[in-house]
Amino acid sequence: MTKKILKELYLQQNENIYLVIKLSDRRVYIYQDDQLKTSYPIAIGREGWETPPGKYKVIQKIPNPSWKHPFTGEIIPPGPENPLGERWIGFWTDGTNYIGFHGTPNEETVGQAVSHGCVRMFNQDVLALFEKVAIGTAVIVEP
Repeated sequence: MTKKILKELYLQQNENIYLVIKLSDRRVYIYQDDQLKTSYPIAIGREGWETPPGKYKVIQKIPNPSWKHPFTGEIIPPGPENPLGERWIGFWTDGTNYIGFHGTPNEETVGQAVSHGCVRMFNQDVLALFEKVAIGTAVIVEP
């Protein structure tokens, strides 16, 4: 019984949260109950690798992720050299490739169009976002 109650409380806490990525602003906005709660600066996909507009849901949450290089297949383990930083929040896939929010060791890139479609964030911001969202949280990407 306690597990069920905790699960319901957890879902209730997150069910009214959704994210809006405004590519033109290079920011992600966090809404709860249709009220803007906060926003964070982001980096977005560069020309030819644009972050895809549309309506999505959080499909993955991975603390301390490994990263697989999209061209060489090399695996970079969690740590300071990992291009994903300390958290991964995936919201798009074609079955092979994934797009999501992640931190970055290259914080000077935040605010630019430089990624392979992913949404790069300052590490402290993605840590905070990771705690606010759940699997199933809506992610709306607008031009």
